[in-house]
Amino acid sequence: MTDFVDHDPQETQEWLDALESVIEAGGEEKAHFIIEKLIDMARRTGINLPYSANTAYVNTIPVDQQERIPGDQAMEHKLRSYIRWNAMAMVVKANMKPGSVGGHIASFSSAATLYDVGFNHFFKGDEYGNGADMVFVQGHSSPGIYARSFLEGRLTEEQLENFRFEVDGKGLSSYPHPWLMPDYWQFPTVSMGLGPILAIYQARFMKYMQHRDIVKTEGRHVWAYLGDGEMDEPESLGAITLAGREKLDNLIYVVNCNLQRLDGPVRGNGKIVQELEALFRGAGWNVIKVLWGSGWDQLLARDTKGLLLKRMEEVVDGEYQNYKAKDGAYVRKHFFGKYPELLEMVSDMTDEDIWHLSRGGHDPRKIYAAYKRAVDHVGQPTVILAKTVKGYGMGEAGEGQNTTHQQKKLEIEQMKRFRDRFNIPLTDEEVDNVPFIKLKDDSPEKKYLLERRKELGGFLPKRNNSAPALKIPELKLFDAVLKSSGDRELSTTMAFVRVLTALIRDKQIGKNIVPIVPDEARTFGMEGLFRSVGIYSSSGQRYEPEDSGKVMWYREDTKGQILEEGINEAGSMAEWVSAATAYSNYNVNMVPFYIYYSMFGYQRVGDLWWLAGDIQAKGFLIGGTAGRTTLNGEGLQHQDGHNLLMANAIPNCISYDPTYAYEVAVIVHDGMKRMYEKQENVFYYITAMNENYKHPEMPEGVEEGIIKGLYKLKTGGKHKLKAQLMGSGTILREVEAAAELLEKDWKVSADVWSATSMNELVRDGQEVERHNRLNPTAPKKRSYISECLDDAAGVVVAATDYIRLYAEQIRPWVKASYTVLGTDGFGRSDTREALRSFFEVDRYHVVVATLHALADEGQIKYDVVADAIKKYEINAEAINPVKA
Repeated sequence: MTDFVDHDPQETQEWLDALESVIEAGGEEKAHFIIEKLIDMARRTGINLPYSANTAYVNTIPVDQQERIPGDQAMEHKLRSYIRWNAMAMVVKANMKPGSVGGHIASFSSAATLYDVGFNHFFKGDEYGNGADMVFVQGHSSPGIYARSFLEGRLTEEQLENFRFEVDGKGLSSYPHPWLMPDYWQFPTVSMGLGPILAIYQARFMKYMQHRDIVKTEGRHVWAYLGDGEMDEPESLGAITLAGREKLDNLIYVVNCNLQRLDGPVRGNGKIVQELEALFRGAGWNVIKVLWGSGWDQLLARDTKGLLLKRMEEVVDGEYQNYKAKDGAYVRKHFFGKYPELLEMVSDMTDEDIWHLSRGGHDPRKIYAAYKRAVDHVGQPTVILAKTVKGYGMGEAGEGQNTTHQQKKLEIEQMKRFRDRFNIPLTDEEVDNVPFIKLKDDSPEKKYLLERRKELGGFLPKRNNSAPALKIPELKLFDAVLKSSGDRELSTTMAFVRVLTALIRDKQIGKNIVPIVPDEARTFGMEGLFRSVGIYSSSGQRYEPEDSGKVMWYREDTKGQILEEGINEAGSMAEWVSAATAYSNYNVNMVPFYIYYSMFGYQRVGDLWWLAGDIQAKGFLIGGTAGRTTLNGEGLQHQDGHNLLMANAIPNCISYDPTYAYEVAVIVHDGMKRMYEKQENVFYYITAMNENYKHPEMPEGVEEGIIKGLYKLKTGGKHKLKAQLMGSGTILREVEAAAELLEKDWKVSADVWSATSMNELVRDGQEVERHNRLNPTAPKKRSYISECLDDAAGVVVAATDYIRLYAEQIRPWVKASYTVLGTDGFGRSDTREALRSFFEVDRYHVVVATLHALADEGQIKYDVVADAIKKYEINAEAINPVKA
């Protein structure tokens, strides 16, 4: 606001009085309408009125519009106190054991009321309407959720006693981990920022499932419980405009604004609530602020001059935190004491009265009113900004203190004060043993607890694993890619598109296929699907596309099957996770295929890949334009030489690097069988290339080898000198050419092996090795690599389009001399031929590597190797590509 001097305050007051009259007569909506009209008129006349997305630093819902909270509030307060105690006791007891396993008390202490109101009045279970709500629990609050489930009878005392002691299977996981508690947790959330973006895309996928008539989802909501500090993660805010644009009124964010992150204030010199309000309101969200508890209502009502509101707005978060780390006398002096009128306002209140002026996030009446307005709101997602105190109830042990996040132990006296504050029925002697509060089955407390969940449709958190299996078509569905391509050249990317198209057209499972692409459909040759199945849009297509007169025009549709997320790998991956967990959240197996530039895969959204493993996602990730040398002309930041290795770090990710179309078909078919017919909780990463070449017909009997990761593609001649050449992806074709050169130029007979998955080979080898080590007296097992190569004659040479470590992984199980070629170093732009020569993985370097291995074995002289280097004009003085 400018420093305008008001020369006619009487006129100004008349305008204010008129507005007050409108509010009294027509309500806030009428007043808002008139103000918007005035602003619009002013702007149309040329007056510059910058937009302000902030409202006053008070509760959004006035007292007179506050919905009354139902239920027995005395009972709910008692149960909430028990849950608080059990959550605290769980962490304290865990850290009394050897090992100091950690845990968090302060996060749930601040959020207990936020969850309690949800569990008692809003979170719908499986048996309610169209199914359960999806609740993203803030990771550090897991002890509080366990504590509630214990009182409900869902968890045992032994499990609580073993919080964070999981190796023997008796304990509870530190945070929400579906992999470790597959019938309980719905979503992994402790990797901060992932919960927010996943919640948005889950809400969008819920609309997708409804619009495509897969399942009914009306009435279901996605609740995401987040921390104000967590909102600094790029993923937390990066997709909020999507939620506003898509009008996801089934999405509710509850941001626990305790003003503290892990080390100190979130915005010590500012106001995180106001900052978030502006961001979300600007992104099209419905924003509800819950800042002040009911005790402040009378004070605000008496604040006729707006002085209290002024003080609320001028105090920064660092000071608000400080107030709650001190006491009522400190608040009187430093908050109210700035203005004599405010001191007078609280003159009849004791220091204890002032101390008990709570923040809105600790007042169930305020929270209920906010939740009720959120679930009733139509046309926008809602964010509830609830102001709380971190470590609420912990007193001098951590309430409002910078160190509170790390607090995992309480002294006996501190626990006694905690007991007194929340009226926990324990004697001093009992507190010494830190017992859990238990409820008898016939107690009024337990009956009330269970009645609330029964009325809402069942327990949460709860994860379902009962989706009916899909009947997967036979492999012959992909006949078009199992046969030779003849004279036609195509890429494995196009082979994949043919496989995908065949699946979509299948009458049994076609509707379950979910193609996902991040604005590269034309790059991957998928534009033909635009017209045939359409791109999903919640609003359909309200424009005539530029290419409407063409065969493959850009078609958006409310029933569209393709999910195109724009230039947004994180959003696409979050959408893929939503589809890949449909079996759990919708009781139906959806089959997502997400294709993208492989270089922008794991390394860009690796945390979401890891989460996919934890959440037991099922589906296909297709790394397009994969490999260091297949993407000619694009350069260093586009060429991928390492994502296959990174994929192998995820235990339930099955990864392949196929060369030929039939390999793609066999791998996809096997994945469909494993994930959707046998119901295995694994997911697949498959590379695809954009290099065009001819594809042979599938040889007979190679399916098992393709799946295991290695099979013999060609058998060499009958020369005395022997070699075994292995390759994958586009480099397999260089290996095949090298075998021909070895035969023709050097009289070396080479068998050629297609290594579809070094990762699967190494996993098999490690499993066999472990079995033999732990069963020393049993007959020894042989690895699959050994079965393939031990009896094969000659040296072994492997070449791939990835860094050498990818193929080096199998060295322990290769008995013969083993040489590995790979594309270590940074990528660069050039032709494929030049790149393969530069990285020393082309046919000529494979020949030289084979001859050198034979020379090392004493089978030929090193002069032969030198002759080959000269013959193929290889520059022996060239700089090492790793250093180039």
